[in-house]
Amino acid sequence: MGIIDQPQSKGQESNPGDFAAVQKSIIELLNQPDYDDGSAGPVLVRLAWHSSGTYDKVTDTGGSNGAGMRYEAEGGDPANAGLQNARVFLEPVKRLHPWITYSDLWTLAGATAIHAMGGPEIDWLPGRTDFVDDSKLPPRGRLPDAAQGAEHIRHIFYRMGFDDREIVALSGAHNLGRCHTANSGFEGKWVNNPTRFSNQYFRLLLSENWKEKTIPESGVLQFSSVDEDTEEELMMLPTDMALTTDPEFSKYVQIYSKDKDLFFEDFKKAFAKLLELGIARDSEGNVINTDNQKGGYRSAPKKSDSAPTASDQSGVAKTGGCPVVHHRAKL
Repeated sequence: MGIIDQPQSKGQESNPGDFAAVQKSIIELLNQPDYDDGSAGPVLVRLAWHSSGTYDKVTDTGGSNGAGMRYEAEGGDPANAGLQNARVFLEPVKRLHPWITYSDLWTLAGATAIHAMGGPEIDWLPGRTDFVDDSKLPPRGRLPDAAQGAEHIRHIFYRMGFDDREIVALSGAHNLGRCHTANSGFEGKWVNNPTRFSNQYFRLLLSENWKEKTIPESGVLQFSSVDEDTEEELMMLPTDMALTTDPEFSKYVQIYSKDKDLFFEDFKKAFAKLLELGIARDSEGNVINTDNQKGGYRSAPKKSDSAPTASDQSGVAKTGGCPVVHHRAKL
């Protein structure tokens, strides 16, 4: 089913199962004038991505169940740098709708943000549960390293069960957000308007003259181009450029650069699949995972969540990092 779009009024505590009310609360927090490009949307997409993208189809571990970033072992992973800001943004929503699990909230927030920023409506199903301790967290190292090439990309995404077409479609999330040297070593935004979902990422990959650039503060290599119309400097990552040099990936970059509707349709399906990784459902759609039979939530100390409380939004760090790029490059 798609996300219901009949929310309650602001500030009203909802009844259990009223996901439309949660969606409205998420939309109301997207405008963040003091945060990256004035929007929390891209970092919420990145949170949903990271909370799902640890899945391994061989061992059937990781995925969107559990909300493991509440614990230091996952939340403190350098690959998740900056995502404490997304979690802080969502705490008022959790307090207003205490019945929703963190794992449902994080995935719903990403899907909602994509649609609110002009992207397709992502099919989303509820029912995820939260880990009661950190004993079942996936190991680190399962998220992409942006400094790598096509072989690495396939290794990461094939492990989750995606094919080449889905890989390129999901890479289109780089229409949103920007990178920060402090988080990933990379710096800049991919497109002119990083809070509007479109297929510009693919068009720019093919149309601009991308040149190698080393970031002085981190020493990492990325690619740079100055937009002739806006005189803005844009950037691409090594993993982005790999999509243009690999013949199979490049085929889909070409297609999506010319057909926005097809890109939206393919992205919608791939992102919905991402949010369901690691989730087992019965014939009626009920989650039957047995990881969290005890239910509930027991917090654990986590240095990465030393950010200000959600009630003090003015203290949220103003860097959210890349929405899909996660790994600090090795110098």
